[in-house]
Amino acid sequence: MAVLPILVAPHPVLKEKCAPVDAVTPELAQLMDDMLETMYDAPGIGLAAPQVGVSKQILVVDVARADEEPRPIKMANPEITWESEELGTYEEGCLSFPEQYADVQRPARVTVRYLDENNEQQEIEADGLLATCVQHEMDHLEGIVFVDHLSTLKRNMILRKLKKLQKLSKQKKKAA
Repeated sequence: MAVLPILVAPHPVLKEKCAPVDAVTPELAQLMDDMLETMYDAPGIGLAAPQVGVSKQILVVDVARADEEPRPIKMANPEITWESEELGTYEEGCLSFPEQYADVQRPARVTVRYLDENNEQQEIEADGLLATCVQHEMDHLEGIVFVDHLSTLKRNMILRKLKKLQKLSKQKKKAA
């Protein structure tokens, strides 16, 4: 397994629509494992393939708390087959938007069909944080990032903060 570099907004790959996979091959299963290791290392609770520069419909999530056993879920070609009318709001962050957070409203419960790491069809019912996390990562597969759900004002504030942080980071590297 390997820790992969995570792309930071406004990287153009983050705005691309991803291609479905024909099948989960051993190489793609390895990518899922690497993505999981990358996500844990970051640390985060979800990671989509475009965040590591791969424009394929693959994502990994694990919303287990630090004091719980890990419960990783690896998905290829995820598809929401049902969503609740009831909405839930969570403060979301994103590994591609370091240190940036905002409240996002999404369906509170969803049913998702996907291929697992063994290329077998699976279906899960998710609610709460898991539902939010899966939907957030699925957005990445469509070229949608969490700030796209915000008002123009909030989105622009976050993007300005991110550019400022990137500029400071570059200055620190030059000084070192």
